[in-house]
Formats: sequence, C-alpha cells, structure tokens
Amino acid sequence: MSLFGRKRTSIGLDIGSGFVKVVEVDHSSDQPEVVRVALRPLPPDAIVEGEIMDYGLVSEAVKGIFADLGLKNANVVTAIGGHDVIIKKIEMDRMKEADAREVIRWEAEQHVPFDIKSVELDFQILDPEGAGPQMQALLVAAKRELVDNKVWLLQDAGVNPIIIDVDAFALHNAFQHNYPEAAAEGIIALVNIGHETTQVNILENGVPILTRDIPFGSRRIREDLQRERGLTAEQAEDVVQAREALDDLSRLVESAADEVAVGIERASAFLMTREDGHYVGRIFLSGGGARIPGMTEALGRRMNVPTQLVNSFERTPVQPNAAADLSIDEAAPMLLLPLGLALRVA
Repeated sequence: MSLFGRKRTSIGLDIGSGFVKVVEVDHSSDQPEVVRVALRPLPPDAIVEGEIMDYGLVSEAVKGIFADLGLKNANVVTAIGGHDVIIKKIEMDRMKEADAREVIRWEAEQHVPFDIKSVELDFQILDPEGAGPQMQALLVAAKRELVDNKVWLLQDAGVNPIIIDVDAFALHNAFQHNYPEAAAEGIIALVNIGHETTQVNILENGVPILTRDIPFGSRRIREDLQRERGLTAEQAEDVVQAREALDDLSRLVESAADEVAVGIERASAFLMTREDGHYVGRIFLSGGGARIPGMTEALGRRMNVPTQLVNSFERTPVQPNAAADLSIDEAAPMLLLPLGLALRVA
C-alpha cells in the first residue's frame, strides 16, 4: 500500500503506426488495476514502417490524448522497437551482474551489427543461479538516435518518459501477467499483428529467446478491400474491425494468415536445428490485426497448432469507467503493449 493510502499509478504509452494508445494502472493494491484506457487514431502515413514521417502530427496526437484524459506533464513508460533494436540470446563467461556490466560492451561487439559507439546497451542474465562456466544472457542494443528521437518527441508533446522499454519485452510482460500458465507450455509464439508490422516473439518456458518483425499489418487488408472491392477507407475499417460483414472476406484473410505463418516459420527455423526436437506448440495473437474476422482460425489451420486471441485483461481487472465510450472487449487485443508498459513500476 502506498504511503498515506495514495494511489501509485503508472502510465503506459504506445505510439503505433495506426493509433496512440494509453493505459494507466493503479499499483496501490495487491492486484494491479487498470484505471484509464484511451485510443487516438493517427493521420495516415504519419508513421510508416515504424519511422515517424511527421513529428508534428504525432506530437499533436500525443498531446491530444493526454489533454482528453486531463493529464498534464504526465510521467510515462514507453517503448522502442523495429530494425534499430537488436535482441539476442548470447552465452558469456559466468560472472556477477556487476562484473558483466563492465564487459557487456565488448561482448556486444561480437553480436551487434551497429557501430557499438552509437548504441545503448542492456542485458539480463537468464540463468543467474546456474553453476556452469558459461551463462546465458539476453542482450539488447538500440541505436542511440532512436532513443533520443523518442525522448525528444515525448518532451515536445509535454510528457516525461521515465522508462523506455523494448516493445517485445512489454508484450511479454503483459502476456505473462495474464497467462502465467503459458510459461510451462514449452515453446510458444506471441504474435502481435499491428497496423503495418507483425512482431513474432518466440518464448521458451516463459523466457523470450527470439523476436522478429514481419512487414505485414492490418493496413494491407484495408488497402486490398479498397482496391479489390471498391470500399471506402471507412467501410474497409468497419470490415477489419468486425463492425460490418463482407462476403468472401475469408480469401483475403487466408492469404494474410499465410504471410504471417511464413514469418513465424522463418523466425522459428532455428528450432529445427536443436537436438531436443521441440517446436512452436501454440500461438497467441494480439494487436489490432488479430481482431480481423477469421484471422485466429485461419492462422491456426495454416500452422496446425492451437491458436488463440489474447485478452489483455484476462487477469487484470479494469475499473468500470476506465475506458469512457471505448469498448474494452473490442480494444483488448490492441492494448497488450501499453498494458505491459503500465505494469512497470519505476
């Protein structure tokens, strides 16, 4: 309990290609509780393939969503991701964490394809209780320019980034909080289908071991619907969001599922070289693209493994008035990343 009973809250801010998303979590009780949720669409092409094309438009969207929430100078937890972030499981000589921090930059030089002087580094020892001469660590490297640009954008928008996480870790954090039993299921794929990019996270016994981005998102289906069916942008959005039905949508969905499946197969190809013979045994889908009618079923058929849609609030209570006019049930798959950020406590 917080001192004098005050609420202890944290705010997760996710700036995606399609929406700015905010989740606020109250940590003052034994169980984290969602107290506010908000979404604001971004103008088309404000962010393309993860790169901000118009900082002014994105900054205004961030300002607007916090103004709507009545929050000024908010402290936020946000994330970076994409091709300028490297996440890799490595082996290094066993040592204490403090000693590892002294040598991690040298270790990173062997694994990071960037100028090591231009990156921010962090790591986590995966087997701290191990006794062997080698230990496994999860190495994270991000281009410093990417971090600096994110900080500048948020400060310009009037919010204070107190933690900058990696989107793959935030997704894993929220997933593990809501589906702790999945940690005992061996190898699973947590697949987040966004507006332009799909992120594949391979987890082994609850530990992230690999992440890959696929250049596919729900935007592709929207554009196909407009081009092939003559729908307006608004009509295509209604179909993708399951607000309107469309005959023969399944053909487009099957094609999309096949593209996502190929990405999962390529990301997990290294599993075939392992002696234990284990492979991806289950898929969990999140992100706005996961809500496309038939996507979960089509991907499950294509991969021939159990596939289910993630509920970001499966085990995270949400206050009744947290989302105002927003439907929590509809938005839940889109909110796994900002929830994972908000679950962090500075």
